Amino acid sequence: MEILWYSAPIMNNQGQKSVRYIVFKEEGSWHAVALEFNIVESGDDPREVLIMLFEAIKGYIDSAIKNNIPEVLHQKPAEEYENLWKKLSKHEPVPSPFSVFTHGETNLANL
Repeated sequence: MEILWYSAPIMNNQGQKSVRYIVFKEEGSWHAVALEFNIVESGDDPREVLIMLFEAIKGYIDSAIKNNIPEVLHQKPAEEYENLWKKLSKHEPVPSPFSVFTHGETNLANL
């Protein structure tokens, strides 16, 4: 399937063509969250949930473009994840019960 959204003007709340993500463990399960889209994937392996998250983001963007609902591409991140992101960005200790595997930001065109 050809991905057509690369040329679309997809931007997050800050006007960037990227999405922030966090992969963390809570209560025995791994979760990967895309902050700007409020998408969360869960599973037993942190690498697997990150791959699932990136696939979910692609599908979400494709669906938004296909159905002409671009406003869903500019969401405010959930406060819980935004606060976790701020701590990670400042290299502050992560509050229990979270155990972070990785976090970062990726250009949407790279997905």
